[in-house]
Amino acid sequence: MRVAVCGTHRAGKSTLIDELSDLLPAYVTVDEPYHQLEEEGYAFAETPSVEDFEAQLARSIADLDGGPGDVLFDRCPVDFLGYLLAHEDRDAFDLDAWLPRVRGALRKLDLIVLVGIERPDRIALSASDDGALRLAVDEKLKELLLDDSYAFGVEVLEVEGATRARAKQVLEHLPEASR
Repeated sequence: MRVAVCGTHRAGKSTLIDELSDLLPAYVTVDEPYHQLEEEGYAFAETPSVEDFEAQLARSIADLDGGPGDVLFDRCPVDFLGYLLAHEDRDAFDLDAWLPRVRGALRKLDLIVLVGIERPDRIALSASDDGALRLAVDEKLKELLLDDSYAFGVEVLEVEGATRARAKQVLEHLPEASR
């Protein structure tokens, strides 16, 4: 199975990926595009720009082009659509130009696990975290994935609770052969 864990920043995605990696040792884990690009020397703006998110979107699409097998992806193209559609310069982003590529890439996933912001919020934010952007992206991701506003047609599992409970929800959703 090819599973992507999706959500806004500071929602618990990477923590869930770490837990799932321990529970599913046969799965390959693909780090999020931000870290991949950073390791390659990409210079992100201090406040991420539309171009920064487009670079991550392109990398996320490329990551999904890999061959078959059991894979856990930390983020997927929808994450970056959420950020781009919530960005203050969103008018500079040409969604229609990207949608065919995003739809094609998402067809290569079996499941998207959505880690949303819970009420009350489980994550303590630091002063440097952009809480307003975090909430806006969370709302946009729920619209994109749960409402399927752009007809992506991918299966989505929204998880909640502590990390162990979230991992259990994912495991229960996977076919027996994939565990």
